[in-house]
Amino acid sequence: MTPGGTAAFHTLGCKLNFSETSTIARDLANAGYARVGIDDAPDVVVINTCSVTDQADAKCRNAVRRARNGNPSAFVAVVGCYAQLKPQEIAEIDGVNLVLGAQEKFNLPEHLKAMEQEDATAIQVNPIKEVKAFVPGFSSNDRTRAFLKVQDGCDYFCSFCTIPLARGRSRNASISETLEIAEKAAHSGAKEIVLTGVNIGDFGKTTGESFRDLVQALDEKIKVPRIRISSIEPNLLDETIIDFVSRSRRFQPHFHIPLQSGSDRILKSMRRRYRTDLYAERIVRIRQNMPLASVGVDVITGFPGEDEDAFQETYSFLQELPISYLHVFTYSERDKTTAIRIEDSVPVHVRKERTKILRTLSLKKQRAHYEQFLHATRDVLFEDSTEDGLRFGYTPEYVRVGVDESSVAANEIAQVQLTAIRANGFMHGSRT
Repeated sequence: MTPGGTAAFHTLGCKLNFSETSTIARDLANAGYARVGIDDAPDVVVINTCSVTDQADAKCRNAVRRARNGNPSAFVAVVGCYAQLKPQEIAEIDGVNLVLGAQEKFNLPEHLKAMEQEDATAIQVNPIKEVKAFVPGFSSNDRTRAFLKVQDGCDYFCSFCTIPLARGRSRNASISETLEIAEKAAHSGAKEIVLTGVNIGDFGKTTGESFRDLVQALDEKIKVPRIRISSIEPNLLDETIIDFVSRSRRFQPHFHIPLQSGSDRILKSMRRRYRTDLYAERIVRIRQNMPLASVGVDVITGFPGEDEDAFQETYSFLQELPISYLHVFTYSERDKTTAIRIEDSVPVHVRKERTKILRTLSLKKQRAHYEQFLHATRDVLFEDSTEDGLRFGYTPEYVRVGVDESSVAANEIAQVQLTAIRANGFMHGSRT
């Protein structure tokens, strides 16, 4: 294709994907493409995919249809995890011109230059064992926060997960190189940086450093008001990291720690690298150091072999833990995982019912977390999003707050008195 024209981007899945989409978008901008919305009849549409669930695969197909509806002659490139895992399946979707795998997606301008619109669908996907380079980056389309990519890949091979097959082995840049990218993220105007990756606690494996070293360096060198740690494995969130965050002025008192099951038997079957006693120890340590901290938890319902006793273990474990909210995922069978060979499949209707039960528990946990802040005054970083005359933002403890939109500006940190808890998941407040 001749360089230039317009390009739109559609991102599915995790914060890491959003970071990588921004990197790809900057590369296309440097190649002469102006960024527009997917419904603005772009010349090129880039769909960055996730493949964690069957729903993510379906969303990719929907995005391709949406791109074609907006501009039937658009050049559609599908990249990312789904593309790495099932390139031929994507190539057979009507309207797809180019499929790029885990490493090739970062060379999109070169691939576009070599392509012609009338060519048959091209597939450029190398075996995942050959994917060893680390491509840093950060998201830049949200002026409030930037998602900073600090790590990629995973060496854990949990029995339910395809991510190691889609992204390869754990890898990272050095701390000094990561600081350079973090400086660029800070200079973009964002007041909050969120550290993202596939398994960020594994940072340092390829450079002889550690995630604890990275956290300290960012705290000392990067002059943004806020830094958050995204999802981190409990066995990699050691006491030194928890203690450091509790003393830091930049790192926010907010942790998201995957659990997946409250049954040690199921955790073993999942091939997780911890048991419930270690997980509980981490939560206790956080509460000792930061009583008001937000603690989010990932959990999967309906994993093969999860009988009623195992589910009740999970429910009781979560009910007793002093956590703040849950992200609940219903187990879905994934090709190329070992879990699909495990017997004792849980009926789908039972999986969904258990998901509903845990999401109800999450609402109760979130309300209890919010109640700690009633009538308190907190610093809130406000976003662009407004609704019904309110502008929304978050406290350091990840409490969502809405205030009169005329009283605050986007990307402003303001002191707010929290006056009420609204039923749809936020606290109402007024600027002090």
